[in-house]
Parts: sequence; C-alpha cells; structure tokens
Amino acid sequence: MKETKETPLNAEEMARLREAFARVPFARLLGMEFVSAERGAATFALDVREELMRMGGLMHGGAIVSLLDSAAAFAVHTLLAPHASTVTIDLTVHFLRPATSGRVEGRARVLREGRRVVIILAEATNSEGALIATATTTYLKQG
Repeated sequence: MKETKETPLNAEEMARLREAFARVPFARLLGMEFVSAERGAATFALDVREELMRMGGLMHGGAIVSLLDSAAAFAVHTLLAPHASTVTIDLTVHFLRPATSGRVEGRARVLREGRRVVIILAEATNSEGALIATATTTYLKQG
C-alpha cells in the first residue's frame, strides 16, 4: 500500500468529478454541495435544515454519515481511472457533538491506497469549525 499526497486536479479531472457528483440522486435529495477536491481528498457540505433533523432539534446522524461517506467516495474517485468505480466495504463513525444549525462540512482524505483497497479518514465540522464526527472507512476499487 502507498500513502497518497494531496495535489491539485487538472480542469478535466475536476469537471469529471463535478459531473459524477451531479449524477448522484441521493446527494441531491439530501442537498449536498460539492465544495472542493484534490488528489486523494474531497470536501462536501450540507446545510442543517428541518428535513434533516431528528427529535430534539439535532441533525440526524444518518445525514452526517451520508455526508462523510460521500466525501470519502469522491476522495477515492480522485485516484481512479475515468471509468473505474468503488464501493464502501466498511465505515466506522464516532459522533462527538451535535449539529443544530448552520452548515456541516465533511472532508475526507485517503490515508493509504493499495491495488484494490483504499483506507480513508473523514471528519465533519460545524459552522464554527468544531469537530462533530469522525469516520474511518475502507473502499474496494472496481474496474
């Protein structure tokens, strides 16, 4: 396995990622925003809003997990050939504090890349930059 260094993507690679993001209905359903990407990393955002709340006025954990998983998937996609794909094979999340308003950003970065398996670290922060959740996840490269 090799460690991945984050470097800028060229215009064609960024366009390919943005087009891929636009084709994810679930991301649209949740209202995710593609914020940025570089080789081995991606950042997505999600506004805290009523549709994503659970009882007690807190953002639903499933929305936060979806944000982290999606950012992780795209961090891996920055390393793939144009027609290759990937799938999550595990995901462990630790919730550290609730999100009640504002915007949540999920940033994922590849820790290690093997021939078939990629290990990613993802973090979600609130509008003030406070860490609200962390995740480690493993993806399987396909194709």
